[in-house]
Amino acid sequence: MPKKPTTTKEAMIEGAFRLVREQGHEALTARNLASFLGCSTQPIMYQFPNMELLRDLTYQKADEFHSEYILNARDFLEVGLRYVQFAEEEPQLFKFLFQSGRFSGLSLEDLIRAPETAGVLTAVSAEEELPPEDAVAFFEPLAAVVHGYASLIANNAMKYDPDAVRGALIAIAEGLERNNL
Repeated sequence: MPKKPTTTKEAMIEGAFRLVREQGHEALTARNLASFLGCSTQPIMYQFPNMELLRDLTYQKADEFHSEYILNARDFLEVGLRYVQFAEEEPQLFKFLFQSGRFSGLSLEDLIRAPETAGVLTAVSAEEELPPEDAVAFFEPLAAVVHGYASLIANNAMKYDPDAVRGALIAIAEGLERNNL
């Protein structure tokens, strides 16, 4: 009878999430994860003969963590601010989620219409009293600005200034409202 694994599949996914969170997505290899978990590579390779499956499950866990983080907001403005704040507090996860090549070839509209964004679009539609299609048009320029701020901050190209980000988002939203978008 084979020996019962001491490192479970769930523990490996949790370990991979923590590894990426601390060291970045480039560090997610079987050897690094084994060292991080204090085991050999054998149980990892047994559970995940293809490291891409582990990477996908780790991405899914990071995406759920990110969604819970940003959607725990009172209003639409705070969703944007939390998105940028996430990049400040969790730069390695932000880069894994948004800068690891997963969205290559997609347009901004594709990303906005992705199932993961449905909750945000619903909030925009309700808060701004817009039909769903108008919510997309309203959200698109804000999403580009928010993501730009977050990317600059996650990559240490800009210092995080929550007041400046808030002011910019309010100004853009007011401009969009004036232009009936």
